[in-house]
Amino acid sequence: MEILKVCFILISTASFLWLSESVTLTSDYYQKSCPEFRQIIQQTVTNKQITSPSTAAGTLRLFLHDCLPNGCDGSVLITSTPFNKAERDADINLSLPGDAFDVVVRAKTALELACPDTVSCADILAVATRDLVTMVGGPYYNVLLGRRDGRVSEASTIPNALPLATSPMSEIIDIFTSRGFTVQEMVALSGAHTIGFSHCKEFSAQIYNYSKSPPYDSQYNPRFAQGLQKACSGFENNPTLSVFNDIMTPNKFDNSYFQNLPKGLGILKSDHGLYDDWRTRPFVEEYAADENKFFSDFARAMEKLSNYKVITGNQGEIRHRCDAIN
Repeated sequence: MEILKVCFILISTASFLWLSESVTLTSDYYQKSCPEFRQIIQQTVTNKQITSPSTAAGTLRLFLHDCLPNGCDGSVLITSTPFNKAERDADINLSLPGDAFDVVVRAKTALELACPDTVSCADILAVATRDLVTMVGGPYYNVLLGRRDGRVSEASTIPNALPLATSPMSEIIDIFTSRGFTVQEMVALSGAHTIGFSHCKEFSAQIYNYSKSPPYDSQYNPRFAQGLQKACSGFENNPTLSVFNDIMTPNKFDNSYFQNLPKGLGILKSDHGLYDDWRTRPFVEEYAADENKFFSDFARAMEKLSNYKVITGNQGEIRHRCDAIN
């Protein structure tokens, strides 16, 4: 009888432990374990954005590059080792801005002091992104919490998992639809280009020696193309040369990015593709005409993306440092 009792207790304990590790995301996940979580994140991103105004755009890009390939698990934050080339060293990720990584590190440092070994880097990145988007005028959206950090980060998983600046629209659509996103959600998320900048090397082939006449891609507004040629002059010797994605309101999250596209004021080949492709043009035109519609769809798409292939419970870990697996 005693043996049966012991077995029952062991089975019950194992079941409890298994259930406790099968966590679902919730809005109040840190309410008891780290009540200062939201305040610390908000204070950190506010201070960083004030001192480095490009932080919002950079963090939004970092978040997209973390989530879309393999899910929102903070794997893009991990640095390479002599034994592993991590995601952040994949070619497309080499231009991810330092300010974005820095705001996550700052938040993690503050949170480790307040509530050690409690908050995941994946949650920090997700909430910091939302707060920064809101700070620069974008829509507020819900971010559920309870993600664990991934233990794997491999650069080899990134090619063909993120759109390139020169990718044909069919390839970009395939990347999103293969992950359960609609064409409309893809267009809405592309509206992230309403803030931030692009390096000249990403579109130089479209503005220099593109053809004999004109020397630039005819999808560009002629005066705009000439302006880009001047702005990017010498980019071969200075790879940091860049231009704003939205020349009208570069530091404000709004719908002017979509208003620019029909006028030939897009920067990247993929930007022009959104307006040229029959599958995406209706959404570009809709968002250009109705900012509230863009904000609503962007918010829903970001909520969906933030929950994409998250790992919870014993599937992952709470990293001590965001740039290294425990």
